[in-house]
Amino acid sequence: MSLLRIDRRSLRIRLLAWLSGIALLVTGLTWLLHGILLNDLARDFLGERLEREADHAIEQLRRDHLATARVLDSASRGFEIFHHLYVLRLGDEVSASHPRWQEALLPLLSSDESLAEVREAGQHLLVFRQPFTLNDQQGVLLIGEDFSQVEAGLHRLHWWVGGIAASLLLLLVVLNLLAVSRGMVPLSRLRHQLGELQAGKRDRLSLDVPSELDSLVGQLNRFMDEIDGRLQRSRESVANLSHALKTPLAAVIQVLRGSRPIDAARRQRLVERLEEIHAQLDVELRRSRIAGPNAGRLADPCRDANRLIEMFRTLYPAKRFTLEIAEGTGQRIPIESQDLSEMIGIVLDNAGKWANQEVHCVIGLEGGLTLRVEDDGPGVAEDDLARLGERGWRLDEAHPGYGLGLSILNQLLKRYAGKVRFGHSALGGLSVEIHAPFTLDAA
Repeated sequence: MSLLRIDRRSLRIRLLAWLSGIALLVTGLTWLLHGILLNDLARDFLGERLEREADHAIEQLRRDHLATARVLDSASRGFEIFHHLYVLRLGDEVSASHPRWQEALLPLLSSDESLAEVREAGQHLLVFRQPFTLNDQQGVLLIGEDFSQVEAGLHRLHWWVGGIAASLLLLLVVLNLLAVSRGMVPLSRLRHQLGELQAGKRDRLSLDVPSELDSLVGQLNRFMDEIDGRLQRSRESVANLSHALKTPLAAVIQVLRGSRPIDAARRQRLVERLEEIHAQLDVELRRSRIAGPNAGRLADPCRDANRLIEMFRTLYPAKRFTLEIAEGTGQRIPIESQDLSEMIGIVLDNAGKWANQEVHCVIGLEGGLTLRVEDDGPGVAEDDLARLGERGWRLDEAHPGYGLGLSILNQLLKRYAGKVRFGHSALGGLSVEIHAPFTLDAA
Protein backbone atom coordinates (compact mmCIF):
# COMPACT_ATOMS: atom_id res chain seq x y z
CA MET A 1 0.00 0.00 0.00
CA SER A 2 2.92 2.33 0.72
CA LEU A 3 4.16 1.89 -2.86
CA LEU A 4 0.89 3.33 -4.16
CA ARG A 5 0.94 6.28 -1.79
CA ILE A 6 1.37 9.61 -3.59
CA ASP A 7 3.43 12.36 -2.04
CA ARG A 8 1.17 15.37 -2.53
CA ARG A 9 3.96 17.72 -1.51
CA SER A 10 6.12 16.52 -4.40
CA LEU A 11 6.75 19.28 -6.96
CA ARG A 12 6.97 16.64 -9.70
CA ILE A 13 3.52 15.27 -8.78
CA ARG A 14 2.03 18.77 -8.63
CA LEU A 15 3.41 19.78 -12.02
CA LEU A 16 2.32 16.51 -13.60
CA ALA A 17 -1.16 16.83 -12.07
CA TRP A 18 -1.57 20.40 -13.34
CA LEU A 19 -0.23 19.65 -16.82
CA SER A 20 -2.28 16.46 -17.13
CA GLY A 21 -5.40 18.19 -15.84
CA ILE A 22 -5.01 21.02 -18.32
CA ALA A 23 -4.33 18.55 -21.15
CA LEU A 24 -7.44 16.54 -20.17
CA LEU A 25 -9.57 19.69 -20.04
CA VAL A 26 -8.35 20.93 -23.43
CA THR A 27 -8.75 17.48 -25.03
CA GLY A 28 -12.24 17.01 -23.58
CA LEU A 29 -13.42 20.43 -24.72
CA THR A 30 -11.92 19.86 -28.16
CA TRP A 31 -13.71 16.49 -28.45
CA LEU A 32 -17.05 18.02 -27.43
CA LEU A 33 -16.63 20.88 -29.88
CA HIS A 34 -15.69 18.37 -32.57
CA GLY A 35 -19.00 16.54 -32.09
CA ILE A 36 -20.99 19.78 -32.23
CA LEU A 37 -19.16 21.19 -35.24
CA LEU A 38 -19.22 17.86 -37.09
CA ASN A 39 -23.00 17.62 -36.68
CA ASP A 40 -23.48 21.25 -37.81
CA LEU A 41 -21.18 20.71 -40.79
CA ALA A 42 -23.10 17.63 -41.92
CA ARG A 43 -26.43 19.43 -41.42
CA ASP A 44 -25.29 22.41 -43.51
CA PHE A 45 -23.85 20.15 -46.22
CA LEU A 46 -27.05 18.09 -46.56
CA GLY A 47 -29.15 21.27 -46.38
CA GLU A 48 -27.28 22.73 -49.36
CA ARG A 49 -27.76 19.49 -51.30
CA LEU A 50 -31.49 19.43 -50.54
CA GLU A 51 -31.72 23.06 -51.64
CA ARG A 52 -30.19 22.24 -55.03
CA GLU A 53 -32.52 19.26 -55.39
CA ALA A 54 -35.52 21.46 -54.54
CA ASP A 55 -34.49 24.00 -57.19
CA HIS A 56 -34.18 21.17 -59.72
CA ALA A 57 -37.62 19.76 -58.87
CA ILE A 58 -39.29 23.20 -59.08
CA GLU A 59 -37.63 23.76 -62.44
CA GLN A 60 -39.15 20.49 -63.67
CA LEU A 61 -42.58 21.56 -62.43
CA ARG A 62 -42.33 24.87 -64.26
CA ARG A 63 -41.46 23.13 -67.52
CA ASP A 64 -44.41 20.78 -67.39
CA HIS A 65 -47.18 21.26 -64.84
CA LEU A 66 -48.40 17.71 -65.52
CA ALA A 67 -45.04 16.37 -64.44
CA THR A 68 -45.90 16.90 -60.78
CA ALA A 69 -47.28 13.44 -60.27
CA ARG A 70 -44.36 11.93 -62.14
CA VAL A 71 -41.89 13.87 -60.07
CA LEU A 72 -43.50 12.79 -56.84
CA ASP A 73 -43.79 9.20 -58.04
CA SER A 74 -40.14 9.21 -58.95
CA ALA A 75 -39.31 10.68 -55.57
CA SER A 76 -41.40 8.00 -53.89
CA ARG A 77 -39.37 5.25 -55.56
CA GLY A 78 -36.15 7.15 -54.98
CA PHE A 79 -36.91 7.56 -51.32
CA GLU A 80 -36.57 3.84 -50.85
CA ILE A 81 -33.12 3.99 -52.43
CA PHE A 82 -31.82 7.46 -51.52
CA HIS A 83 -34.02 8.04 -48.44
CA HIS A 84 -35.49 11.24 -49.93
CA LEU A 85 -39.14 12.32 -49.80
CA TYR A 86 -41.26 15.17 -51.19
CA VAL A 87 -44.30 17.05 -49.90
CA LEU A 88 -45.83 19.57 -52.31
CA ARG A 89 -48.51 22.18 -51.76
CA LEU A 90 -49.68 24.02 -54.87
CA GLY A 91 -52.63 26.29 -54.18
CA ASP A 92 -54.98 24.27 -51.99
CA GLU A 93 -53.76 20.91 -53.20
CA VAL A 94 -51.26 19.00 -51.07
CA SER A 95 -49.53 15.84 -52.27
CA ALA A 96 -46.63 13.78 -50.94
CA SER A 97 -44.23 11.18 -52.25
CA HIS A 98 -45.19 8.96 -49.35
CA PRO A 99 -48.63 9.27 -47.70
CA ARG A 100 -47.47 8.63 -44.12
CA TRP A 101 -45.18 11.68 -44.23
CA GLN A 102 -47.84 14.07 -45.48
CA GLU A 103 -49.47 14.46 -42.08
CA ALA A 104 -46.14 14.58 -40.21
CA LEU A 105 -44.72 17.31 -42.42
CA LEU A 106 -47.90 19.29 -42.90
CA PRO A 107 -47.02 21.90 -40.17
CA LEU A 108 -43.79 22.73 -42.01
CA LEU A 109 -45.74 23.91 -45.06
CA SER A 110 -46.82 26.98 -43.08
CA SER A 111 -43.52 27.44 -41.26
CA ASP A 112 -40.92 30.12 -42.04
CA GLU A 113 -37.99 27.83 -41.21
CA SER A 114 -36.00 26.88 -44.29
CA LEU A 115 -34.22 23.87 -42.75
CA ALA A 116 -35.82 21.80 -40.02
CA GLU A 117 -35.36 18.47 -38.27
CA VAL A 118 -38.27 16.10 -37.77
CA ARG A 119 -38.32 12.91 -35.71
CA GLU A 120 -41.12 10.50 -36.57
CA ALA A 121 -41.55 6.74 -36.18
CA GLY A 122 -37.95 6.21 -35.13
CA GLN A 123 -36.58 8.15 -38.07
CA HIS A 124 -34.73 11.42 -38.05
CA LEU A 125 -35.43 13.61 -41.09
CA LEU A 126 -33.70 16.73 -42.32
CA VAL A 127 -36.30 18.74 -44.27
CA PHE A 128 -35.68 21.70 -46.57
CA ARG A 129 -38.58 24.08 -47.29
CA GLN A 130 -38.64 26.00 -50.61
CA PRO A 131 -41.55 28.36 -51.45
CA PHE A 132 -42.18 29.14 -55.15
CA THR A 133 -44.77 30.51 -57.62
CA LEU A 134 -46.20 28.46 -60.48
CA ASN A 135 -48.81 29.85 -62.88
CA ASP A 136 -49.76 32.60 -60.43
CA GLN A 137 -50.25 30.00 -57.73
CA GLN A 138 -48.27 30.00 -54.48
CA GLY A 139 -46.58 26.73 -53.76
CA VAL A 140 -44.30 25.18 -51.14
CA LEU A 141 -42.03 22.21 -51.71
CA LEU A 142 -40.61 20.17 -48.83
CA ILE A 143 -37.69 17.87 -49.56
CA GLY A 144 -36.54 15.58 -46.76
CA GLU A 145 -33.73 13.13 -46.28
CA ASP A 146 -33.23 10.45 -43.68
CA PHE A 147 -30.57 11.84 -41.34
CA SER A 148 -30.41 8.74 -39.10
CA GLN A 149 -27.76 6.88 -41.08
CA VAL A 150 -25.67 10.04 -41.46
CA GLU A 151 -26.04 10.65 -37.74
CA ALA A 152 -24.99 7.09 -36.93
CA GLY A 153 -21.91 7.50 -39.12
CA LEU A 154 -21.06 10.80 -37.46
CA HIS A 155 -21.51 9.16 -34.06
CA ARG A 156 -19.06 6.39 -34.95
CA LEU A 157 -16.59 8.93 -36.35
CA HIS A 158 -16.91 11.04 -33.21
CA TRP A 159 -16.08 8.10 -30.96
CA TRP A 160 -13.19 7.11 -33.18
CA VAL A 161 -11.86 10.62 -32.81
CA GLY A 162 -12.42 10.32 -29.03
CA GLY A 163 -10.37 7.12 -28.93
CA ILE A 164 -7.55 8.75 -30.89
CA ALA A 165 -7.73 11.80 -28.61
CA ALA A 166 -7.52 9.54 -25.52
CA SER A 167 -4.44 7.83 -26.96
CA LEU A 168 -2.86 11.20 -27.70
CA LEU A 169 -3.75 12.35 -24.19
CA LEU A 170 -2.01 9.31 -22.70
CA LEU A 171 1.01 10.00 -24.89
CA LEU A 172 0.94 13.64 -23.78
CA VAL A 173 0.88 12.59 -20.11
CA VAL A 174 3.93 10.38 -20.67
CA LEU A 175 5.71 13.23 -22.47
CA ASN A 176 4.75 15.60 -19.64
CA LEU A 177 6.21 13.14 -17.16
CA LEU A 178 9.46 13.01 -19.12
CA ALA A 179 9.53 16.82 -19.47
CA VAL A 180 8.86 17.37 -15.75
CA SER A 181 11.50 14.81 -14.79
CA ARG A 182 13.96 16.50 -17.13
CA GLY A 183 13.06 19.91 -15.73
CA MET A 184 13.67 18.66 -12.17
CA VAL A 185 17.27 17.71 -12.98
CA PRO A 186 18.67 21.12 -11.87
CA LEU A 187 16.93 20.73 -8.51
CA SER A 188 18.39 17.25 -8.13
CA ARG A 189 21.82 18.68 -8.99
CA LEU A 190 21.32 21.44 -6.41
CA ARG A 191 20.31 18.86 -3.79
CA HIS A 192 23.47 16.88 -4.63
CA GLN A 193 25.57 20.02 -4.20
CA LEU A 194 23.95 20.70 -0.83
CA GLY A 195 24.88 17.17 0.20
CA GLU A 196 28.47 17.80 -0.89
CA LEU A 197 28.42 21.09 1.00
CA GLN A 198 27.26 19.33 4.15
CA ALA A 199 29.95 16.68 3.70
CA GLY A 200 32.62 19.36 3.31
CA LYS A 201 33.43 18.50 -0.31
CA ARG A 202 32.68 22.01 -1.56
CA ASP A 203 32.63 25.54 -0.14
CA ARG A 204 29.98 27.17 -2.34
CA LEU A 205 27.10 26.21 -4.58
CA SER A 206 27.59 26.31 -8.33
CA LEU A 207 25.78 29.03 -10.29
CA ASP A 208 25.41 26.71 -13.31
CA VAL A 209 21.65 26.52 -12.80
CA PRO A 210 18.56 27.82 -14.64
CA SER A 211 18.03 31.55 -14.33
CA GLU A 212 14.98 30.97 -12.09
CA LEU A 213 17.32 29.49 -9.45
CA ASP A 214 20.03 32.17 -9.67
CA SER A 215 18.47 34.21 -6.86
CA LEU A 216 18.07 31.13 -4.62
CA VAL A 217 21.66 29.96 -5.14
CA GLY A 218 22.99 33.50 -4.68
CA GLN A 219 21.10 33.91 -1.41
CA LEU A 220 22.33 30.54 -0.16
CA ASN A 221 25.92 31.48 -1.01
CA ARG A 222 25.55 34.85 0.74
CA PHE A 223 24.07 33.12 3.76
CA MET A 224 27.04 30.72 3.88
CA ASP A 225 29.44 33.66 3.57
CA GLU A 226 27.69 35.30 6.53
CA ILE A 227 27.98 32.10 8.54
CA ASP A 228 31.67 31.80 7.64
CA GLY A 229 32.26 35.43 8.63
CA ARG A 230 30.41 34.96 11.90
CA LEU A 231 32.36 31.78 12.62
CA GLN A 232 35.63 33.57 11.86
CA ARG A 233 34.74 36.38 14.24
CA SER A 234 33.79 33.85 16.91
CA ARG A 235 37.12 32.07 16.50
CA GLU A 236 39.00 35.35 16.72
CA SER A 237 37.02 36.31 19.80
CA VAL A 238 37.76 32.97 21.48
CA ALA A 239 41.45 33.27 20.56
CA ASN A 240 41.58 36.81 21.94
CA LEU A 241 39.81 35.74 25.12
CA SER A 242 42.15 32.78 25.52
CA HIS A 243 45.17 34.99 25.07
CA ALA A 244 43.82 37.59 27.50
CA LEU A 245 43.01 35.00 30.22
CA LYS A 246 46.12 32.90 29.83
CA THR A 247 48.55 35.21 31.67
CA PRO A 248 46.38 36.08 34.71
CA LEU A 249 45.26 32.46 35.13
CA ALA A 250 48.87 31.27 34.99
CA ALA A 251 49.81 33.80 37.66
CA VAL A 252 46.95 32.72 39.93
CA ILE A 253 47.79 29.04 39.49
CA GLN A 254 51.47 29.70 40.21
CA VAL A 255 50.61 31.48 43.46
CA LEU A 256 48.20 28.76 44.55
CA ARG A 257 50.72 25.99 43.80
CA GLY A 258 53.60 27.76 45.48
CA SER A 259 54.75 26.97 49.02
CA ARG A 260 54.93 30.58 50.13
CA PRO A 261 52.18 31.69 52.47
CA ILE A 262 49.54 33.99 50.98
CA ASP A 263 49.71 37.23 52.86
CA ALA A 264 47.34 40.18 52.54
CA ALA A 265 49.29 41.81 49.69
CA ARG A 266 49.47 38.61 47.64
CA ARG A 267 45.78 37.93 48.37
CA GLN A 268 44.94 41.42 47.07
CA ARG A 269 46.89 40.77 43.85
CA LEU A 270 45.05 37.46 43.42
CA VAL A 271 41.74 39.25 43.85
CA GLU A 272 42.75 41.85 41.26
CA ARG A 273 43.74 39.13 38.82
CA LEU A 274 40.45 37.29 39.33
CA GLU A 275 38.47 40.54 38.98
CA GLU A 276 40.27 41.21 35.70
CA ILE A 277 39.32 37.73 34.47
CA HIS A 278 35.73 38.31 35.58
CA ALA A 279 35.60 41.65 33.77
CA GLN A 280 36.93 40.14 30.57
CA LEU A 281 34.40 37.31 30.72
CA ASP A 282 31.66 39.83 31.40
CA VAL A 283 32.61 41.77 28.27
CA GLU A 284 32.44 38.64 26.12
CA LEU A 285 29.10 37.59 27.60
CA ARG A 286 27.82 41.10 26.93
CA ARG A 287 28.89 40.87 23.30
CA SER A 288 27.08 37.53 22.94
CA ARG A 289 23.91 39.15 24.25
CA ILE A 290 24.21 41.94 21.69
CA ALA A 291 23.68 39.47 18.79
CA GLY A 292 20.09 38.94 19.92
CA PRO A 293 17.52 36.39 18.67
CA ASN A 294 17.20 37.59 15.05
CA ALA A 295 20.56 36.60 13.55
CA GLY A 296 20.45 35.69 9.89
CA ARG A 297 17.58 38.04 9.02
CA LEU A 298 17.34 41.42 7.37
CA ALA A 299 17.74 44.11 9.98
CA ASP A 300 14.99 46.22 11.43
CA PRO A 301 16.96 49.26 12.72
CA CYS A 302 14.15 50.54 14.96
CA ARG A 303 13.60 47.19 16.64
CA ASP A 304 17.31 46.39 17.05
CA ALA A 305 18.22 49.86 18.31
CA ASN A 306 15.40 49.89 20.87
CA ARG A 307 16.32 46.40 22.06
CA LEU A 308 19.97 47.35 22.55
CA ILE A 309 19.16 50.63 24.27
CA GLU A 310 17.01 48.74 26.79
CA MET A 311 19.79 46.22 27.34
CA PHE A 312 22.44 48.86 27.98
CA ARG A 313 20.14 50.72 30.35
CA THR A 314 20.18 47.51 32.38
CA LEU A 315 23.96 47.06 32.09
CA TYR A 316 24.70 50.68 33.00
CA PRO A 317 21.84 51.68 35.33
CA ALA A 318 23.63 54.83 36.51
CA LYS A 319 23.75 56.28 33.01
CA ARG A 320 20.98 57.63 30.83
CA PHE A 321 20.67 56.20 27.31
CA THR A 322 18.45 58.09 24.86
CA LEU A 323 17.50 57.11 21.32
CA GLU A 324 16.43 59.40 18.48
CA ILE A 325 15.02 57.73 15.34
CA ALA A 326 14.85 59.78 12.16
CA GLU A 327 11.67 59.84 10.10
CA GLY A 328 11.32 56.99 7.58
CA THR A 329 13.45 54.52 9.55
CA GLY A 330 10.66 52.04 10.23
CA GLN A 331 11.55 49.50 7.55
CA ARG A 332 13.84 46.54 7.05
CA ILE A 333 17.23 47.14 5.49
CA PRO A 334 19.61 44.82 3.57
CA ILE A 335 22.09 44.44 6.44
CA GLU A 336 22.33 41.17 8.32
CA SER A 337 20.61 41.59 11.69
CA GLN A 338 23.47 40.27 13.81
CA ASP A 339 25.94 42.57 12.03
CA LEU A 340 23.75 45.61 12.71
CA SER A 341 23.32 44.59 16.34
CA GLU A 342 27.08 44.24 16.75
CA MET A 343 27.71 47.62 15.12
CA ILE A 344 25.25 49.42 17.37
CA GLY A 345 26.21 47.36 20.42
CA ILE A 346 29.97 47.99 20.10
CA VAL A 347 29.48 51.76 19.89
CA LEU A 348 26.91 51.87 22.71
CA ASP A 349 29.05 49.66 24.95
CA ASN A 350 32.08 51.83 24.36
CA ALA A 351 30.04 54.95 25.15
CA GLY A 352 28.55 53.33 28.25
CA LYS A 353 32.02 52.60 29.65
CA TRP A 354 33.29 56.16 29.22
CA ALA A 355 30.18 58.29 29.72
CA ASN A 356 29.68 60.17 32.94
CA GLN A 357 25.90 60.30 32.85
CA GLU A 358 24.47 60.50 29.33
CA VAL A 359 24.69 58.58 26.05
CA HIS A 360 22.69 59.84 23.05
CA CYS A 361 22.09 57.74 19.93
CA VAL A 362 20.66 58.95 16.59
CA ILE A 363 19.79 56.50 13.80
CA GLY A 364 18.49 57.20 10.28
CA LEU A 365 18.33 55.85 6.74
CA GLU A 366 19.24 58.88 4.65
CA GLY A 367 21.50 57.61 1.82
CA GLY A 368 22.00 54.34 3.70
CA LEU A 369 22.32 53.52 7.38
CA THR A 370 23.59 56.42 9.50
CA LEU A 371 24.29 56.01 13.22
CA ARG A 372 25.72 58.63 15.57
CA VAL A 373 26.47 57.93 19.25
CA GLU A 374 27.63 60.70 21.58
CA ASP A 375 28.59 60.63 25.27
CA ASP A 376 29.50 63.15 27.93
CA GLY A 377 32.70 61.36 28.98
CA PRO A 378 36.27 62.69 28.96
CA GLY A 379 36.52 62.39 25.19
CA VAL A 380 39.66 61.64 23.18
CA ALA A 381 42.54 63.91 22.38
CA GLU A 382 42.83 65.06 18.79
CA ASP A 383 46.09 63.17 18.30
CA ASP A 384 44.52 59.91 19.50
CA LEU A 385 41.37 60.05 17.33
CA ALA A 386 43.22 58.61 14.33
CA ARG A 387 44.35 55.56 16.35
CA LEU A 388 40.86 54.61 17.48
CA GLY A 389 39.87 51.36 15.86
CA GLU A 390 43.40 49.93 15.70
CA ARG A 391 43.43 46.30 16.77
CA GLY A 392 44.54 45.85 20.37
CA TRP A 393 45.09 49.56 21.05
CA ARG A 394 43.44 50.84 24.23
CA LEU A 395 43.17 54.44 25.32
CA ASP A 396 42.97 53.70 29.03
CA GLU A 397 43.90 50.46 30.78
CA ALA A 398 41.67 51.36 33.72
CA HIS A 399 38.58 50.26 31.82
CA PRO A 400 38.07 46.53 31.13
CA GLY A 401 38.37 45.27 27.58
CA TYR A 402 40.85 44.22 24.94
CA GLY A 403 40.85 47.15 22.55
CA LEU A 404 39.10 44.95 19.96
CA GLY A 405 35.58 46.39 19.84
CA LEU A 406 36.21 49.31 17.48
CA SER A 407 38.49 47.08 15.39
CA ILE A 408 35.63 44.61 14.96
CA LEU A 409 33.39 47.56 14.05
CA ASN A 410 35.78 48.46 11.23
CA GLN A 411 35.75 44.87 9.96
CA LEU A 412 31.94 44.78 9.96
CA LEU A 413 31.66 48.06 8.08
CA LYS A 414 34.08 46.87 5.40
CA ARG A 415 31.60 44.14 4.49
CA TYR A 416 29.05 46.83 3.62
CA ALA A 417 31.49 49.38 2.16
CA GLY A 418 30.82 51.52 5.22
CA LYS A 419 32.96 53.98 7.16
CA VAL A 420 33.34 55.12 10.76
CA ARG A 421 34.32 58.64 11.82
CA PHE A 422 35.44 59.70 15.30
CA GLY A 423 35.09 63.22 16.57
CA HIS A 424 34.21 65.42 19.50
CA SER A 425 30.68 65.25 20.87
CA ALA A 426 28.47 68.26 21.61
CA LEU A 427 27.98 66.63 25.04
CA GLY A 428 31.69 66.97 25.71
CA GLY A 429 32.82 63.38 25.09
CA LEU A 430 33.42 61.21 22.04
CA SER A 431 31.24 61.18 18.93
CA VAL A 432 31.18 58.04 16.80
CA GLU A 433 29.41 58.23 13.44
CA ILE A 434 29.06 55.26 11.12
CA HIS A 435 27.62 55.13 7.62
CA ALA A 436 26.77 51.99 5.59
CA PRO A 437 25.42 52.70 2.08
CA PHE A 438 22.72 50.57 0.48
CA THR A 439 19.65 50.93 -1.73
CA LEU A 440 16.23 50.42 -0.22
CA ASP A 441 15.18 48.41 -3.30
CA ALA A 442 17.59 45.71 -2.18
CA ALA A 443 15.52 45.18 0.94
